[in-house]
Amino acid sequence: MKAQSKPSTIIMNILNWIEKAGNKLPHPAALFLILFVLVVIASAIAKNAGLTAIHPIKKEVITTVNLLSIEGLHLLLSGMVKNFSGFAPLGSVLVAMLGFSLAERSGLISAVLRILVAKAPKPLIIPVIFLAGILSHTAGDIGYVLLIPLAGMIFHTLGLHPLAGIAACFAAVSGGFAANFILSTADPMLSGISQEAARIIDPKYSVSPVSNWYFMASSSALIIVLGSIITNKITIPFLGKYKGQVKTEKVGDLNKLESTALKWAGISGLVLIGILIAGLVPESGFLREKGTGSVLHSPVVTSVVTVIFFFGAIPGLIFGFVSGKFKTHNDAIHAMQESMVTMAPYLVLVFFAAQFIAFFNASNIGLVLAVHGSDFLKTLGLGAIPLMIGFIILVCVLDLFIGSASAKWTLIAPIFVPMFMLLGFSPELTQASYRIGDSVVNIISPLMSYFPLIVTFMTKYDEKARVGTLLSLMLPYSLFFLLFWSIFLFLWMTFSWQLGPGAGLWYQVMTNP
Repeated sequence: MKAQSKPSTIIMNILNWIEKAGNKLPHPAALFLILFVLVVIASAIAKNAGLTAIHPIKKEVITTVNLLSIEGLHLLLSGMVKNFSGFAPLGSVLVAMLGFSLAERSGLISAVLRILVAKAPKPLIIPVIFLAGILSHTAGDIGYVLLIPLAGMIFHTLGLHPLAGIAACFAAVSGGFAANFILSTADPMLSGISQEAARIIDPKYSVSPVSNWYFMASSSALIIVLGSIITNKITIPFLGKYKGQVKTEKVGDLNKLESTALKWAGISGLVLIGILIAGLVPESGFLREKGTGSVLHSPVVTSVVTVIFFFGAIPGLIFGFVSGKFKTHNDAIHAMQESMVTMAPYLVLVFFAAQFIAFFNASNIGLVLAVHGSDFLKTLGLGAIPLMIGFIILVCVLDLFIGSASAKWTLIAPIFVPMFMLLGFSPELTQASYRIGDSVVNIISPLMSYFPLIVTFMTKYDEKARVGTLLSLMLPYSLFFLLFWSIFLFLWMTFSWQLGPGAGLWYQVMTNP
């Protein structure tokens, strides 16, 4: 390894300070409990202070509600279960995870990634690793625990520095986390939170899980190209030739059963695609919306989580039984049960987050702040792009302290989504901007849950590798991703392209006559 430069040491010291400060924050679930208490107290203060605003649509006076009262107690007792069970992202995330659990635990996703990476020609290996990293977003943690060490092994086999492979794959899996050609469990999770926040202004507003699909699919190509350039021009030259003691390993091929299982799983996937085409393409297709024949409002689009479930579950089941991973139906059910065990931390977080959001909305504090905040921003005369630049930077700073994407979005969406709606920006645009800021800082945040694991992968090839080593490798990806991904969004805004099916950039505030 080359010695770290002085700027890298300075950056490392700053991030070490951030790590110590961030470690003093409570668990996200406890944080939302604290925020819940603070909202109750703030509601009483706001009510006594006479904090009000004029609703921009209804033209009615908005008064804050004192929740530190008998009314607030009744609301808590009657609404706790409903707040939790009715939390918008909860059902969508659990259903999607059940489907993907069969694809992941049967070995299907592992087999696809191994084929995708191991069989690629050497000149294309870096773009293919970025592609595989992006696709791994649909499979939970598999990109971190399987693909990243596999990328290091492949680089080593090809005579490249293995740490360059680990860094490149980490950039794809985590730095480009929001980008994907296909939907992942993050889409219904974030869109559900966005919808809850948007309904502070517009109670009937709906945010679809596919609301950012066009932009994020296009962003995938940007991340692949940009990441490949950084790897070739910065990471590989910086590391130089590998001089460690680890011998070259061979990436294992699929065995006969796995190859056969992959073939049949692929056929089942094509059959599912054929059903979608047959049901959506003809004007009288059986999957179009009944009555209008609309594709945009068809059950395939409005209930896309169910489609995700079937595309994960059916090929996963077929691969599992053909490969021998699943012997009986009990094995498949056990795989789904194991996936729910991994969701336990999310369920606990959602319980407290749902209570916080419900009380925050009931207090009217968010709506009053959104009205006054939008009025203030209007007086500044800032354009759309400067506002989004400031918002993305804010998210980047928050990402250094709070690693969970859903936790951060749950925290800030009730404020910024309504505020930007009043300024004419759609919730889908605010969500897309958030996803950029949330993604690019992951790879340089020591608070990111997988950061220690990546350092461990690196020490296999270089026992002297530490947090600073990883930071020095990942900083170029983080900075260039932030710069060019933001520019990409601003170009998208300039041409007013849709972010996803039926998801525009702007929100028209309708006022009552």
